[in-house]
Amino acid sequence: MVAVLLRLKLTLVLNGFRRSVWQTVGFVLAALYALSVVVMVAAGSIGLSFLPQDEARTWLVVGGSVVVLGWWLVPLLAFGLDATLDPRRFQTYAIPRRELLVGLAVAGMIGVPGAATLLSGLSTALAWWDAPLAFLAAVVGAVLGLAVCAVGSRAITAVMAPLLDWRRFREVAVVVVVVPIIMLGPLIGRAFDDVSGVDTWVPQVADVLAWTPLGAPWSLPGDVAAGDWLAALGRVAVTLASLALLLAAWGAALARTLERPPSHGPAAQAQGYGWLDRFPGTRTGAIAARCLTYWQRDPRYAGSIAFVPFVPVPFIVFGGLEGNQSLLWIAPVIAYVMGFAISADLAYDNTALWLHLVSGVRGAADRAGRVMAVLTLSLPIVLVFVVGGVWAVDRWDMLIAVAGASFGVLLVAAGASSVLSASYVYPVPKPGEGMFAQPQGGTTAVFVGQTVGILVVALLSAPTLVALVVAMTTGAVWATVLTVVIGLGSGAAALAVGIRKGGAILDRRGPEILQQMAAWS
Repeated sequence: MVAVLLRLKLTLVLNGFRRSVWQTVGFVLAALYALSVVVMVAAGSIGLSFLPQDEARTWLVVGGSVVVLGWWLVPLLAFGLDATLDPRRFQTYAIPRRELLVGLAVAGMIGVPGAATLLSGLSTALAWWDAPLAFLAAVVGAVLGLAVCAVGSRAITAVMAPLLDWRRFREVAVVVVVVPIIMLGPLIGRAFDDVSGVDTWVPQVADVLAWTPLGAPWSLPGDVAAGDWLAALGRVAVTLASLALLLAAWGAALARTLERPPSHGPAAQAQGYGWLDRFPGTRTGAIAARCLTYWQRDPRYAGSIAFVPFVPVPFIVFGGLEGNQSLLWIAPVIAYVMGFAISADLAYDNTALWLHLVSGVRGAADRAGRVMAVLTLSLPIVLVFVVGGVWAVDRWDMLIAVAGASFGVLLVAAGASSVLSASYVYPVPKPGEGMFAQPQGGTTAVFVGQTVGILVVALLSAPTLVALVVAMTTGAVWATVLTVVIGLGSGAAALAVGIRKGGAILDRRGPEILQQMAAWS
């Protein structure tokens, strides 16, 4: 049965290449990136071999713990990313649970992440090339570490599945878990710059992690190299006991999944027509109301807003609060983020776009309605950060200039998004999925679309931003007036052209876009 599940996963992966060129391109790029990571890990491991054994062990334990933690957390944050072997699909088959567990665990490692983790783990043995016993222990530890990654990832996902099926939980998780994790990079970098005695507390952290399932497998070769066989046996015991507990938890959760259908509770009772009651009874107003409903209820949209409060963190971490002039740039950055958030609006509609096509909605009305929705949300948010940035640096003389530049960037980004979302449609998470559930083959397309959007918005906003720099440097009234005039003027022009051009593209390519999205469903 394990072999059958492996062949099934391989067949699904290979067949996916036939559905989309983007998937093939994305796989090649992901494989090249993974190969570069493996090469860097191998080179780093060779470099560690020239350090004292205790230092090499410390960094391998810390690095391995981060990898294991990533394998455990990413499936929670990217729920729905890979449902090719969803256990619920095997409900009607009499497959022994033990074989199903092993098969799902091994099949889950098929792909670029699994191969990269395996090769990277094995390459850490190069840190012990001059100690044969430690080298062999490193290979064993890498295999055990990979097992902890695979089993832990599946077990935690299965245990948390009832909560992950709850949309509100996924939305809260984005705010509570995802965004702080993204901000860990600058925070850790700052910590290593400022905290003295790194060589003291990092080994202490490694010593603690070495007795947890996160770091125990990676500490094994260091213990063998140091001749501490009792500690090495202890690491193996911790690892094997953790695997046993994870398998037991996964087995219980799998039994619940296969034997008990999910229950979502009673349906909520709708009251009134929501945003439809608050907008004009026109086609543009109806589309704006529907889009605002998406922003309120769809986790794919809600995630965009969840990131906004954390945008200032890097500015504050690296520049502080007092006298940090870079805080004036927070509002323009957020204006871009909010304006560009509708660049995939058509793709988010999925096959529901057919309603627009059959009802004869003009493309310009569609574009204007979506812009109206995002501006309804964005204008107050951007205004708050304009005032907040000016207040933080005590530059009230820059209030008007920063506001003009920010609102100009917002309008430019919304106009560019109106064209891009109609002319370049790429795979996005399907309705009901979380914002991190990226379909196979969509990563490269998203990267291309985002890159094009950034370049276009940057080019159109360049005159406004240059005027803002002049206003910030000189403090002259004429520079402030110039910033406002250029910002709002270029923004209004870009928005008008974007709505008209994007509407024309949608009128011309509407059926083709719908057919393309139907092929992804």
